[in-house]
Amino acid sequence: MSNSNQKIVPHLWYDKEAKEAAEFYAAIFPDSKIIDVTTIPGTPSGDSETVTFELWGQKFMAISAGPFFQMNPSISFFVNFDPSREKDARGKLDEVWNKLSEGGTVLMSLGQYPFSERYGWIQDKYGLSWQLILTNPEGEERPPILPSLLFVGDQCGNSEEAMRFYLSVFKNARQGLVARYPKGMEPDKEGTIMFSDFMLENQWFASMDSAYEHKFSFNEAISFMVYCDTQEEIDYYWNQLSAVPKAEQCGWLKDKFGISWQIVPSEMDEMMSKGTPEQLARLTKAFLKMKKFDLAELQKAYEG
Repeated sequence: MSNSNQKIVPHLWYDKEAKEAAEFYAAIFPDSKIIDVTTIPGTPSGDSETVTFELWGQKFMAISAGPFFQMNPSISFFVNFDPSREKDARGKLDEVWNKLSEGGTVLMSLGQYPFSERYGWIQDKYGLSWQLILTNPEGEERPPILPSLLFVGDQCGNSEEAMRFYLSVFKNARQGLVARYPKGMEPDKEGTIMFSDFMLENQWFASMDSAYEHKFSFNEAISFMVYCDTQEEIDYYWNQLSAVPKAEQCGWLKDKFGISWQIVPSEMDEMMSKGTPEQLARLTKAFLKMKKFDLAELQKAYEG
């Protein structure tokens, strides 16, 4: 069930473990593979290795580019084990949990919760966190893996506004479930989002508010790449999403909630994986100077 024309792709930033981590995950999840490994020469952090891979049909990118950002649970990945889709979903969940636990940290122990027969939240040895859940197969099915946004600290309470904002920016988008905190769940405020999910460009996301004290917030370690076919599209997403001028560089931006996005030309992947060392060097030199990507300039640099 590979979504090869996936428009929004989660991007993971590692110090130097991108390939090792991708191989670790690909060995754990079904229907997973490494698609491409490319070295980008001469970036500000030296030679950076980029890895494109698929986990359970969901495309990811990862980069080893130095110890600048630390992953934290503000962005995690839900893994839905759906008994209507998987034979022995519960057994599979436990098996994946055991593998991800190796060297990891338990954030919520694996067990029964009011919202699921079996659920747990684990931060793996590379710092990425996963919420494993045995889903209730009623209603519309959700993909096996989807990113989840946790609004904490000064962003707590913004989950709903963020969902509405993203639904207005992206096409092929709609709201899924919305569950609110009831009265008496302090510190969580009544009416804020306990759990919601929504679809952007046919890609599901989950989000929630948490008023507990967390020592983390959104950062660049996990970002979302938006693939664009035209300059017009690049301009559109850039203008809609970018809210922090000083965060703008090399196609990266930060939105008003502090979440990082990369607005990239679709053909960039092709250039990166097929280019000669000379072409890659010229392309890298060109894009390192840019904030918003200029597709024509990139193509010119690539073709020399």
